[in-house]
Amino acid sequence: MTAKPIMIQGTMSGAGKSLLAAGLCRIFAQDGYRVAPFKSQNMALNSSITAEGAEMGRAQVVQAEAAGVPPEAAMNPILLKPTNDTGSQVIVNGHVLGTMSAREYFAYKHKLVPDIMRAYDDLASRFDIIVIEGAGSPAEINLKDDDIVNMGMAKMAKSPVLLAGDIDRGGVFAQLLGTLMLLDDEERRYMKGLIVNKFRGDKTILDPGLEILRERSGLPIAGVVPYTLLDIDDEDSLSDRLDVRSTKALVDIAVIRLPKVSNFTDFIALDAIEGVGVRYVQRASDLGEPDLIIVPGTKNTLADLKWLRESGVETVLLKRAAAGTPVFGVCGGYQMLGIEVSDPLGTEGGGTMRGLGLLPIRTVFEPEKHQVRSHGRIAQVGGPLAALSGVPVEGYEIHMGTTVLEDGAHVCDLEGEGGTTSADGCWSDNVYGTYLHGVFDTKECAEALVGALFEAKGLDAAAVRAVDMKAYKEEQYDKLAQAMRDNMDMELVYRILEEGV
Repeated sequence: MTAKPIMIQGTMSGAGKSLLAAGLCRIFAQDGYRVAPFKSQNMALNSSITAEGAEMGRAQVVQAEAAGVPPEAAMNPILLKPTNDTGSQVIVNGHVLGTMSAREYFAYKHKLVPDIMRAYDDLASRFDIIVIEGAGSPAEINLKDDDIVNMGMAKMAKSPVLLAGDIDRGGVFAQLLGTLMLLDDEERRYMKGLIVNKFRGDKTILDPGLEILRERSGLPIAGVVPYTLLDIDDEDSLSDRLDVRSTKALVDIAVIRLPKVSNFTDFIALDAIEGVGVRYVQRASDLGEPDLIIVPGTKNTLADLKWLRESGVETVLLKRAAAGTPVFGVCGGYQMLGIEVSDPLGTEGGGTMRGLGLLPIRTVFEPEKHQVRSHGRIAQVGGPLAALSGVPVEGYEIHMGTTVLEDGAHVCDLEGEGGTTSADGCWSDNVYGTYLHGVFDTKECAEALVGALFEAKGLDAAAVRAVDMKAYKEEQYDKLAQAMRDNMDMELVYRILEEGV
């Protein structure tokens, strides 16, 4: 049996396609169907590693979790990870194909259609429903030739489309009608319904506009979905989390907002603890005197290290570290904290750069990306975060560099099953680093870290209660699904699904 597809497209980036697709995945799964998400091409710096060691976009991981199925690379066969303003690392079927400029990729991408369809057909043979997500807008007329992610994908999958507009940004009627006007007759045939997303207020005030929208578009309104407060992993570039600049919490955690920051979702578990505030710092003047400084992952370690230096953030960070403030680096942030980062093969443009010098390590980039899921316990560490010793952690590693520890470095081992250990990172005095994304997601690790910060301020560490992130995510997916059930015409959605194109 071949799965029935349904596709969510948007009038623009940030219209809410990813969450709407996740919500449909959850609803269909709740209704007893085997559901898989699919996005032929995703551009994002937030990614994850599957159990098989393949890399895929975070949005499709979220959608798979909402559907109650393990994430797999077939759900996102092409992932583009921007390395600069005009180029991206191209990942196909979970593994690096190479780095291309935007023009090179545009000329090459049609060759990836067989990969896309093999992935799609594989999922279609194993699931009842596939929820497909588009990218950006189908009305980007300069990109319509050889489109593989919006109407091009709808045609390949023979999928009906629901078009979502973002009313929170204003102009939703023009968004929806303007998008439809720029489609040709064949493309219009795939459009089966409209969604007004992120609505706030009294829906009855919107009714006259909805009636005109029906008349002029000739399409039914599939739903008016309210702006719902949810704590679900975001796509990186448009996340509201990154706009947090200040906090009045008992414990203040400052995350350096690097230009190419990746996997900032590593810190959601900390932000969810009562009394903890996580804020993102772009300017040296905004760092202040936090209780913990985190240097996060990045897609371009050398470029972001240069930015740290030129922006003045490095200087104030080093002053805080010298004053005893704990500093924690994750993945690319861990590399930056070292003595030196070297790129002999030009993986990130080439060259060697001095690091922040807070950890006795040196990193050399290599052509092969290290992609693996890991779990175990943190071995013995000292300093202000010594409470992390022995706590269970799990997550994944995804990096290009090999890091060598100098004499005097304290290895931060990850103790796995059967007594095995792996040198996952290191620590020195009040500075710590690890390659493990998701290191704070376990309840034990989050409580140990925050408890140490509480104790350092004379607060009651016993009062720290971390969230069970897996259970918390399930609650958020259910909340999303309920909001969509309450505000969408699910009978219409199922009819569109059944009738197809």
